[in-house]
Amino acid sequence: MIKYFLSFLLTAFGLTSEAQHPFLQNLQSFGGQSFEGKVVFPKDEKDPFYGKKLVIYFAKCEANEARIPFYVGEDKSRTWILTNDSSGLLLKHDHRHKDGTPDSVTLYGGYASTSQRGWIQFFPADDYTAKLIPAAATNEWCMLLSEDRKTFSYILHRNGEPRFRADFDLSKPL
Repeated sequence: MIKYFLSFLLTAFGLTSEAQHPFLQNLQSFGGQSFEGKVVFPKDEKDPFYGKKLVIYFAKCEANEARIPFYVGEDKSRTWILTNDSSGLLLKHDHRHKDGTPDSVTLYGGYASTSQRGWIQFFPADDYTAKLIPAAATNEWCMLLSEDRKTFSYILHRNGEPRFRADFDLSKPL
């Protein structure tokens, strides 16, 4: 009880070490909503996402954390986790099996290199990612919320080249 009261006081007087991140703040209004998207790049039948329904669900959108499951067709194994901590804004990709156990390739990502921007964040791969998935050592993920708040984009570059982009229509909740 005392722990929660102290936390409340610190927050009330702006004394927390982790101020709310503007990007997370901009996502909060979408909490509890789902949106359909489409692959913008690559438009290739060999791509595992090609022709599948894409949906994101803003399951948790709080001051210092967002959890956004990303569904590809019937596959509900992916969740993007954004956490604001004393080191900055961290993106992790959480992959799970149908029974909820972690996949062997999970929790990869990195800290944002774009600091306190409210509309766009770039996340270069961290050391954990480079060790877990050597081919992804040069990955840079981007999350972009259009300033009119109508589109959310998830973009991946590898070796400085575009690898994947999906855009989600935020004007039409499911």
